[in-house]
Amino acid sequence: MAGSGGEQVVRTRARLATLLAEASTGALGAAGGRVAGVYLRSGTPGLLRLAVLAGLPGPLFRPWWRLHVGRPFPVADAYRLGIQVVLPNATETVRRYPQFAAGLPFPFGSVHVPVPGGSEPLGVLTVLRPAVADTVDELLDGELLARLAEGLGAELLALADGDAGAVVWDGEPLCVRPPASRPAQAVVARFDWDPRSCEIRADERLHDLLGLRPGEDFAGTVEALADAVAPHDAHQVLAALRDTAAGKQLGAPLCLRGRDGTPRLLHLWPAAGEGRAERVSGVVFEPGPAASAEAAADLLPQGVFCMDRLGLVVYVNQAAARLAGRERAWLLGRPLWEAMPWLAGPPYDDHLRGALLTPEPVHFHVHRPAGDRAEPGAGDWLAVSVHPGEDLLTCTLVPASRMDAPVEPVVEAHLPEDAAAADHAMAPLYRPIALAIALTDAVTARQVSAVVVQELLPAFGGGCLAIYLLQERHLYLAWESGFPQGFLNRFEGVGLDARLPGVECLTTGRPLFFESMQQLPTAYPGIPMDADEGARAFLPLIASGRPVGSCILGFDRARSFSIEERTVLTALAGLIAHAMERAQRYDSEAALARGLQQALLPRRLSAHPLVETAGRYLPGTQGMDVGGDWYDVVEAGDGLALVIGDVQGHGVQAAATMGQLRSAVRAFALGDRPPDEVMSGTNHLLIDLDPGQFASCCYLRLDPATGRARIARAGHPPPLLRAPSGPTRLLDIPGGVVLGVDPQARYPVTELVLEPDAILALYTDGLVERPGADIDDGITALRLALNRAGAAAGRRGGRSLAGVADRLTATARHAADRPDDVALLLAARRSPPLGHR
Repeated sequence: MAGSGGEQVVRTRARLATLLAEASTGALGAAGGRVAGVYLRSGTPGLLRLAVLAGLPGPLFRPWWRLHVGRPFPVADAYRLGIQVVLPNATETVRRYPQFAAGLPFPFGSVHVPVPGGSEPLGVLTVLRPAVADTVDELLDGELLARLAEGLGAELLALADGDAGAVVWDGEPLCVRPPASRPAQAVVARFDWDPRSCEIRADERLHDLLGLRPGEDFAGTVEALADAVAPHDAHQVLAALRDTAAGKQLGAPLCLRGRDGTPRLLHLWPAAGEGRAERVSGVVFEPGPAASAEAAADLLPQGVFCMDRLGLVVYVNQAAARLAGRERAWLLGRPLWEAMPWLAGPPYDDHLRGALLTPEPVHFHVHRPAGDRAEPGAGDWLAVSVHPGEDLLTCTLVPASRMDAPVEPVVEAHLPEDAAAADHAMAPLYRPIALAIALTDAVTARQVSAVVVQELLPAFGGGCLAIYLLQERHLYLAWESGFPQGFLNRFEGVGLDARLPGVECLTTGRPLFFESMQQLPTAYPGIPMDADEGARAFLPLIASGRPVGSCILGFDRARSFSIEERTVLTALAGLIAHAMERAQRYDSEAALARGLQQALLPRRLSAHPLVETAGRYLPGTQGMDVGGDWYDVVEAGDGLALVIGDVQGHGVQAAATMGQLRSAVRAFALGDRPPDEVMSGTNHLLIDLDPGQFASCCYLRLDPATGRARIARAGHPPPLLRAPSGPTRLLDIPGGVVLGVDPQARYPVTELVLEPDAILALYTDGLVERPGADIDDGITALRLALNRAGAAAGRRGGRSLAGVADRLTATARHAADRPDDVALLLAARRSPPLGHR
C-alpha cells in the first residue's frame, strides 16, 4: 500500500501515546493517586521531559515539564539513582526536596519509580497522591508500580527495536484524562484525502468518533472534516493538511480537542509520489471520552460551572455564563484559561493546583476586568470556591462587590500565546523561589554558577549565559554556557573603564536590555558579536551595595522584555550577587583551611626497619572540602605510636583544632605515655581549649620487636586486622566516649599481637559511611577490600603497603557523592627481627 512507511511511523506514534497513557492511568490506580505522569529522556543530554500527564491540566504543570537529572528533585533522584522515591506527605517532601515543595506547596504525597531500559533508566513514572502520616501503614503496592514501570520500559524498547537511545521525547506532554467510573478504551480512526478531487474516505471508527452515519463515505469538504475533527482548532488541521499535500512531513502529531473538549491527536503523512502528494492519509487518536456533568444546578442563583481534571469546562449554568460574560455554548469544551482568562495565571494557578492535588476545597477572590464591553459582572470582584471531586472540579462564582476588600492582589491575567510565553508567565511566581532555595545549597562559586544555568535559562527561554566576577577592578569569566567556543576570551580581565555593556551595567548599577542583536552595535560601535539574531540582557551583580560582577543572559531570537520580566531579572540578579559574594568568602576560607591543613598533616611518617606504614587523606566533595581528619606515626621510646582522629565539623576551626590535638598526641607519644593516659590527657586538653567541638581518636603503641600492640579508642571506628594468610577481621576493642565531652572519661586498653606480614588498618568514618546506608555495611565492604588487596602485600615482589592504601581509597576517590573527609593509616610488621628468624 502506498505510503506504508508513513503509516508505520504513525502507528508507532499512536502506539507510543497509548503506552504512555496506559502507564500513567494504571499508576493512578496502583498508587491511589490523583495525578500521574511519565518523564522520558530528551534529545538534550541530562534533560528529562514530561511525555504524558494524567489528572492535571498541562499548563498548570508547565514549570515541571522539563527537569535536569542533576536537580534536587525526586524525579531526578529516581532517574539518577535508579531507585523508588516515596514521599508520604508534605513534611517529608519539604525535608528532602525543598525546591519541589516550594513549587507545589500543598499537602500531598508522591511516588517516583524509574522506568528501566538497560544501563540507565529510560525515564521515571511519577504519581502525586493524597498525603498520609508517617506512622500510617499505607497499602502502597510498590511492587505493582515497579512492574508497571518494567512493563512500560520493555514496551518502549520493543517499540524502538531494542535501541534505548531512540526512546526520547522532545515535545509537549500528552495530557490525558484519568479513568472515570466507567473506563473506556482509546479510539484510533483513519481517513484518506485526495487533494486533487477533494474526495475524503473515512473508516467506520472515524464515523463513530465524529458522530457520522456508519457505512457512508464522508461526502463533505476538507473544511467540514477539519471542523468535525477539531472545531476549535480547525485552522491548524487545514494548514497541516495543505502542508502535507505539498509533500511536507509533520515532525510531530497535532494536539487537538474535539467539540466537547476531548483531547485528540492527529497524524498526517503524504502518499508516495513526486512533487505534490497524490493522497494524504491521516489517523485520529483519542485517549478517552469527555466527562459528563449533571445539569441540576441550572436553577441555582449563584454561578456554577464544572471542569474536568484537564481543565476543560464541561458544564456551565446560566448564572455562571452571565458572570463570565459569555454564552454557555461558547464556554463548553474550552480550557478554563481560554473560557475565563481572568481566572488564569498567578496566584490563581496555585489555587487550582491545590484543588486538583488535595481533597480540601479552595476559596479565593478574583477580579474580572471590565474590558471594552459593559458586560454583567465586568469589573466586579467575585468570590470563587473550588470543590474537588473524583473526576470533576465544581466551582461556584458569587459577586463579592459588597464584601470586604479582598486580600488577594489584582492580577491582570492573560492567555499566553505559546509555550514559551507560558513559561515566562510562571517565572515571576515560581523561579525566584526555586532559585533562592537552590542558591542556599550552593557553596562554591562554581556551584552557584551551575544553579543559575539550571534555573535562569529554563525560566526565560535563554540560550546562553555568562557570569563575570570582579577582582581588583577587572572582570574575569567565572562561568559560561552556550556561547561559541573561545568567543568570550577577548573580554577576559577587562577593566572597569572599558566601554562594554557588561562593564557599564555594573558601574552604573542599571541592567541593560537589547531586544535584538542589531541594537548592540548601535549602542556600542565595534563591539564583537557572537550571533546575528537574538537578544541580550546584561544584569549587574550587586550585593549590599558592593559590586560583585555581571551576568549576561542571551536569547536565540529577538524578543521584548516586559516590565514584569525586567523587574524579576533584576531581583534574580540580586539573589545571584549575594550567593556569589558568599561563595567567594567560602572559597577564601576554604583556601586558607586547605593551606592550614596541609601544613598540619605529616609530610612524612616516622619509619622503623621492621614496620612499614602508609597513610592517605582525601578531602570531602560536598560543603567545605577540608576538615579535621588526621593521622600520624610518632617514635615512642623504642617503638612506634600510630594515631588517627576525626574532629567534628569542617573548615578553619576544625583544621585548627585538629592541629592542636595532633600536637598534643605527639607530645604524649614522645614521652612514651601509655595509651589510656594519652587519651585522657588529650581529652582534658580539648575540654580546656573549649572550641565547642569534639573528636574521635584511636591510639596504638606498637613494639616492632615483639609485635605487641596496646590500643585505646575514643568513640572511633574499631581497627581492621588482616592476618598474614587472611582472613581480615574487625577487632573487638572496648572504647570510651569521644574526646572533649566528659572530663572523667576512662579509656580501656586492649592488647594484641601483630604477627609478621599482618596488616593493621586505622580509618575514619568517611571511608565507610554512605548516605542512606548502614555503617556496618561500609565496614564490611572495607574488610573484604582489605582482604583482597592485602593478599599480595606479604609476598616477595608483591604489592607494597602504599599500593594497598591506594587500592582501598580508590573507591572513595571516585565516589562523586562522598560528603566527608577520609583518612586511612596502614601498618604492617613486614618481618620478624633477625634473631627470631
